[in-house]
Amino acid sequence: MTETRPHPHIRVDRGGDRGGDVVTVTIDRPERKNACTGDMWVHLGEVFTRVGYSGARVVVLTGAGDDFCAGADLSGGGGGGGGGGGTAGSADLTGAGALAAMRVLGEAMAAVHRCPVPVIAKVDGACVGAGLGLALAADLLWCSDRARFSAIFARRGLSLDFGTSWLLRQRIGVHLAKQMTLTAEMIPAARAYAHYRFVNEVVPADELDDAVAALTTTIAAGPPVALSLIKREIDHAGSASLTQMLETEALAQTVTIGTADMHEAMTAFFERREPRFEGR
Repeated sequence: MTETRPHPHIRVDRGGDRGGDVVTVTIDRPERKNACTGDMWVHLGEVFTRVGYSGARVVVLTGAGDDFCAGADLSGGGGGGGGGGGTAGSADLTGAGALAAMRVLGEAMAAVHRCPVPVIAKVDGACVGAGLGLALAADLLWCSDRARFSAIFARRGLSLDFGTSWLLRQRIGVHLAKQMTLTAEMIPAARAYAHYRFVNEVVPADELDDAVAALTTTIAAGPPVALSLIKREIDHAGSASLTQMLETEALAQTVTIGTADMHEAMTAFFERREPRFEGR
């Protein structure tokens, strides 16, 4: 396992069975419930941009300590209150300064969502405001039974940010998205799973690490080119017609048919063994 710190409060660990196929990105500011400043959002975006061409096969996004992310640090510095709803943590939250700050926030979210590598959000404790958007930007969301979620923006007198208007509608539909955002309720893990359905799995807190590790092992063992294309297909299907997606599938399938991994999968099938995918 190798560790780098692109920012004092962001840790990137790389490991896995092939010596680097699993990347874990940790927001490391537990004393503020991992609330992010504007500078942290910038570095998170840069991390996920680099991961896309790093050779990684799966990314785990999580928070240090007992919380995932309590949103943006509304103080704008390193020492103020966390747990906010939106804003990029900019000191100037009016006029052009606010617009620039929000665009920084948007770019960070977009980098997570468009990452060509499958991203798993591992959530414990608080996941609110922009932190909720960050978790929803991932492809899968596994959480502990003590996790809690809130689109808290309205309680702060704010409208939605970090893509939550789009992400929530995509994940749970119009009516539930409005219920969640207009009430700004704090949602326990069990309700997030059973009622809102934006959580893939809820497990006891002491089993969360092992559950996500098993999931990352499964995904990392898959064919990287095919998995990246599958992720793109499903993401694009939300705003495309059936005709457009049939064409997209035809193009993507043409790519995967030509990979060494597809031939390995066929060989393994006939030899009655598990395939060994190399990402070629």
